Amino acid sequence: MSGQISFQFRQDRCIGCATCQVACKEKNQLPAGILFRKVLESAGGGYTPSGRGLSNNVYAYWLSTTCKHCQQPLCAQACPAKAITKRPEDGIVFIEQEKCTGCRHCITACPYGAPQYDPTPGKVKKCNFCDDLLARREQPACVDACPMRALAVASHKHG
Repeated sequence: MSGQISFQFRQDRCIGCATCQVACKEKNQLPAGILFRKVLESAGGGYTPSGRGLSNNVYAYWLSTTCKHCQQPLCAQACPAKAITKRPEDGIVFIEQEKCTGCRHCITACPYGAPQYDPTPGKVKKCNFCDDLLARREQPACVDACPMRALAVASHKHG
């Protein structure tokens, strides 16, 4: 694959089931409190009296989000150990666990909350696009698990 890969999310298909979140957590054997993929809900509105009873303006929608694998990742710039790199062939942003000191500067720098501190090894971890599955030409666990096919992987060429 050549170019930047990314997750495509179809919000109009998402039903908020969080199957993608669970599949990611299971695949990466993440402990309680750590999520690489998060399903966020936005809901609101209410009911107002009208001439025929109640009318509503109730709404709810969901957003499945994870690391954006940024073009110029702030997490990598903030890492004093240089443990975070961006793979040139596909743009995946990796944390090299052998180099990570657990300082958490990347967590502070990331505007998306993608890097997560795992206290058991004392290291920071994040989504790596299930690169082991991609190497076998399989989909990331979150994409494969979505029953509504709201997630996909896309490749973008950069000039």
